[in-house]
Amino acid sequence: MSERRGSTGRLIRDHALPLLVAALFLLPLLWMVTASLRQPGLPPPQGVEWLPASPSPGNYVAVFELLPFGRYLLNSLAVVALAVPLTIVSASLAGFAMAGLERRSRAALVVLSVALLMVPVTATWLTRFLVLRWLGLTDSLLALVLPALAGSSPLFVLIYYWAFRRVSADIFEMAHLDGAGPFTAWRRVGLPAVLPASVAVAVLTFILYWSDFISPLLYLRDQDLYTLPLGLRQLQQLDPTDWPLLMAGAVLLTVPAILFFMLVQHLFLGDGRPERG
Repeated sequence: MSERRGSTGRLIRDHALPLLVAALFLLPLLWMVTASLRQPGLPPPQGVEWLPASPSPGNYVAVFELLPFGRYLLNSLAVVALAVPLTIVSASLAGFAMAGLERRSRAALVVLSVALLMVPVTATWLTRFLVLRWLGLTDSLLALVLPALAGSSPLFVLIYYWAFRRVSADIFEMAHLDGAGPFTAWRRVGLPAVLPASVAVAVLTFILYWSDFISPLLYLRDQDLYTLPLGLRQLQQLDPTDWPLLMAGAVLLTVPAILFFMLVQHLFLGDGRPERG
């Protein structure tokens, strides 16, 4: 009897509780999808409506008829297609270099990275705009991708730093004895060893650039270059009371990020490695 109770407790702990937590995160998405299937122009329901009386996909058709959402989608995909690999390369190189420094220099750079994380993003808007205008990159998608050359965020550099510190130093010593230079060691030894960290950075970078509203608003003037967040804002300006239409646009903005996570989430699993001394 005690063994049966123990197995039941393990079942609840291993399955029921994670499913409950997942349901809490999925409920807003489910409500958003349901609201997007309501008849156009209807106000929000008085209570929680999980299934509309007459579901219709017409709002999704209307989104593409009212605005060039297809072009906005392609622009957003182009931005993340460039920003994600560039961020992985630049942030991993910086984290790999930090992990190989002596203790005092390493600690100083970690403190500097944490300090940079505390700088409000609003404090960099004017400076970044002036730099981009001087480079002639305003009103182009490259203006949105340029931060990826610097790792996009100090957090991503720190993630790689901590991941590389967990890789045994003996592996890099063996690569050095085999004649591998720093770049070869990073590419052939370091990156494969920190694959879960790369996947985490890729997901965070995707979400960062996919949902970015301020940068396109500041740097883009040509409507053909708009991304999905600006398109959703335009949709709200057309008719702020048409909630089903707005929810359809929100679903189109949200689903690609969820699909990207589902495609790469199995790569998060990795073996723990001893920390380097």
